[in-house]
Amino acid sequence: MPERAFIYALPYAYYEEKRIRRFGFHGTSHQYVAQRAADYLELDLEQLRMITLHLGNGCSITAIDRGKSVDTSLGFGTMCGMPMGTRAGDVDPAILLYLQEREGFSPADIQRLLYKESGMLGISGVSPDMREVEDRAFEGHPRARLALEVFAYAARKYIGAYAAVLGGLDVLVFTAGVGENSPILREMICKDMDFLGISVDQEKNDFKGQLREISTPAARVRTLVVPTNEELMIAKETFRLVKQSA
Repeated sequence: MPERAFIYALPYAYYEEKRIRRFGFHGTSHQYVAQRAADYLELDLEQLRMITLHLGNGCSITAIDRGKSVDTSLGFGTMCGMPMGTRAGDVDPAILLYLQEREGFSPADIQRLLYKESGMLGISGVSPDMREVEDRAFEGHPRARLALEVFAYAARKYIGAYAAVLGGLDVLVFTAGVGENSPILREMICKDMDFLGISVDQEKNDFKGQLREISTPAARVRTLVVPTNEELMIAKETFRLVKQSA
């Protein structure tokens, strides 16, 4: 990523001396599905502006400019960005200071709150499992429905932001447990995104766990669901490195 994307607005010495910066996560997954999507579309990855959404119990969204990651939603740790199964995602740090000063929270309390008690579980009060949250939402559980809306809203904001970073968008990719298996959330995330060229066909979208394009014929952005295979990507990268060093 370029420095402007990975640097936090802290004193620069924290980066120089302690390497505090945005690192991201799920890199092998984003790399795999980006190349797989390009191959499926019979297009050159190095000519595409792409956003990949790794949505599972952990979530990250990455902007890929012609084959290179230029920004990603996870940061120094694995808690920020999208809300996740039990992780809070983006939170105003003032809240944490408030809990420390006013409620006596210890660092361990805050870590437990952010990583174990928040996200879909925290909002819904039902479960960290998106399948259970969806089931309860469609039974009329208001907080489960709210959890789905918060999740989809966060994804939409990142898509809009990263489309601006990329200067446009050619391909949108859903992957990982939720991305591959939740037609409901894919539809919620892509709803009313025609202004960006994103338009999803409801019939094409009604499936789980397969490699498939779900965009309408007239859509400017090609939207795909691509099952991830991080193990295969690790094996390929290992083979490439061993071959280079031979």
